[in-house]
Amino acid sequence: MKKIMAGSLMALLALSAFGCGKKADEKPAGSLFTAGTYTAEADGHGGKIKATITVTAEKITEITVDAPDETQGLGDEAAKAIASMILESQGLGVDVVTGATNSSNGAIKAITLALEKAGADIEALKKVKYEKETVKQEDLTTDVVVIGAGGAGMAAAVEAASAGKSVVIVEKMPIVGGNTNRATGGINAAETKYQEAAGIKDTIQTFYDDTMKGGKNLNDPQLLRILVENSAEAVDWLNDLGAGLTRVTLSGGATNPRIHTPEDGSPVGPVVVKVLSQKLESLGVKILMETTAKTILTKDGAAVGIEAEDASGNKFTISAKAVIMAAGGFGANSKMVESFRPDLVGFSTTNHAGATGDGITMAQSVGADLTDIDQIQIHPTTDPESGYMFTEGLRGDGAILINAEGKRFTDELLTRDVVSANILAQTDGIAYLVTNAEMKEENASLAGYVKKGYAVECASAADIATLLGTDAATVEATLKTYGEAVKSGTDAEFGRTHLTQTLENGPYFILKVTPSIHHTMGGLKIDTEARVIGTDGQVIKGLYAAGEVTGGVHGGNRIGGNAVTDIIVFGRIAGQTAAADMK
Repeated sequence: MKKIMAGSLMALLALSAFGCGKKADEKPAGSLFTAGTYTAEADGHGGKIKATITVTAEKITEITVDAPDETQGLGDEAAKAIASMILESQGLGVDVVTGATNSSNGAIKAITLALEKAGADIEALKKVKYEKETVKQEDLTTDVVVIGAGGAGMAAAVEAASAGKSVVIVEKMPIVGGNTNRATGGINAAETKYQEAAGIKDTIQTFYDDTMKGGKNLNDPQLLRILVENSAEAVDWLNDLGAGLTRVTLSGGATNPRIHTPEDGSPVGPVVVKVLSQKLESLGVKILMETTAKTILTKDGAAVGIEAEDASGNKFTISAKAVIMAAGGFGANSKMVESFRPDLVGFSTTNHAGATGDGITMAQSVGADLTDIDQIQIHPTTDPESGYMFTEGLRGDGAILINAEGKRFTDELLTRDVVSANILAQTDGIAYLVTNAEMKEENASLAGYVKKGYAVECASAADIATLLGTDAATVEATLKTYGEAVKSGTDAEFGRTHLTQTLENGPYFILKVTPSIHHTMGGLKIDTEARVIGTDGQVIKGLYAAGEVTGGVHGGNRIGGNAVTDIIVFGRIAGQTAAADMK
C-alpha cells in the first residue's frame, strides 16, 4: 500500500550514520536505529498525543499512538492514520489528514521525537515520502448511492441496507462522521422512557412549540411535526445500536429537559458515529473514502446515479436507482456564507473542513429548490482562537455567562441567536463561561475542556476578577446575586427559570467564549418523506436528502440538540423512502 520515492531509502542508509538524537557510537555503524522501544509526547488539538515506537537496527516494526484528548472519531483516528502511514513508508514524509491538521501534526511530532531517541536521522526520514498506492476506481452499479458519510448519510444507508438494498456511500473526507463528529450536546426527544424514568414531564406538542418559537416561526410545520413525533423512536433506535443516550438534561430554548446524552455527559457525536459505523460494517455497506461526488446523473428528469472522482483524480460513475444527498451544510465555506449573509464576514466556524455546500450546488444543477438559505446560525460559546465549540449543556447544567466587567448580561438559556447577540454586544464580543468543580465532576465534557487547557482554574471570585482584569467586588456581587436567585428560585435580573447550581463554591473553571458560525439552517427543499422538491414544485424522482444539506426543519434558528434529532429522523426516512420507492 505504499511507494518509496526512488533513491530515498539508499539516501537514508547513507546518512543514518550521522543520525541526530543519539551519538553515532551508540548504534552499530551503518544501522538506521538503536534497537528498542521509545516513547515521546507532543501537543495535538485537544491535549498531549503519546507515541510509542519499536525499532530494530534497520526497521520501524511498530508504532502506537495514544490520543485520549483528541476529538473521538476525528483527531484520534487521524493520529492513528499518521502512525500507519509512517510505519508503511518507513519515513516521515507524510501529509496531514484533511480536517484534522493539529491532531496530525501532533502525531507526527510525537513520532519524530520518539525516533530521535532511537538515534534516527530525522532529516533523512523526512525525505522518505508516503505515497498512497493508486487504484483506479471502476464504474459501479448499486441500488442506492449516498453522498456523505456523516450522521444523516450513515443513518440513511443503514435503513436502506436493512431493507435489503445494495448501498454505496461516497465520502470526500478521509474520515467518516463529518460535522456529527463535532456534536457535543445530545439529541432532543420528547415523551421518552428516559424522561419518564427521571420524572420529567414533557410532551411532543411542547417540543414542537419550543422549536417553532426558537425558529422564529419560519420552520416548515409539516417537517417539524415529523421531527418531533419521531424523536423518541430515534433515541431508542440509536440506543438499540449501543449508543447509551440515557442522561436527560436541559438545553437552551427548551421548556423542559429533553436533550439525551451519554450517561457521563460526554459529547454525543462521536458516540453516534461509532454505533452507525459499526452497524454499516455489519451490513457490509461499502464506503468509498476520499471520493468526491461531482455531478448527479439524470435520465428523463430522474436521478439515476452520480459521477464521482476518486482520491487520485480518476472520474467514474455510480449507477443507482436512488441518490441520497447527505453532504452537509456550508458553514466552512466563508464565501458561500458571506454571499447569503454579508454581516457574517470574518466569523470563524465550528464546522469541519468538508462543510462547503457541494451537495446544495450539485442538487441545484438538476433543478432542486432551496428554502431558508439565508438562515445561518452562530453558536454562542466557542473558543475565540480556534472556534472549538463548548456544549451548551454546561449552561443547562448550571453555568452562567459574565462579561469582561464581571457582570451577568443575559438569561443563559435563551435561544442561540439571542445569547450570541448578547455576547457580541459585550466588550470585544467576548464573554466568560463560569463553571465549578462540582459541575466538572458531573460533566465529562467540562472535565475534557479543563484537561485540554481551554478552562482556567480560579480558586475564588477574586481570582476570576484577576483573570478578567476587573475588580473583585463586582465578581463577588455577581456570584452572590446569582446564588441567591438559585436558592430563592427566582432570577430577578434576567428571568432564567432553570436554576440548579448556586456556584457559591470554588474552585471555578472559566472558559473564554465568543460566537462562531455553527449551522446553516437553509438548504434543499424536501417533503415529509425526504424527497427533494424541484423549482417547479414537483418531486425530483430518485433524489432524496437529509441533514444539514436540507432546509425547512429548523427555520430561522436551530435549537441545540435538534441537529442530531434531524440527522437521525430524516436520515432514516430518506433511506426508508428510497428503498420503498423502488418497489
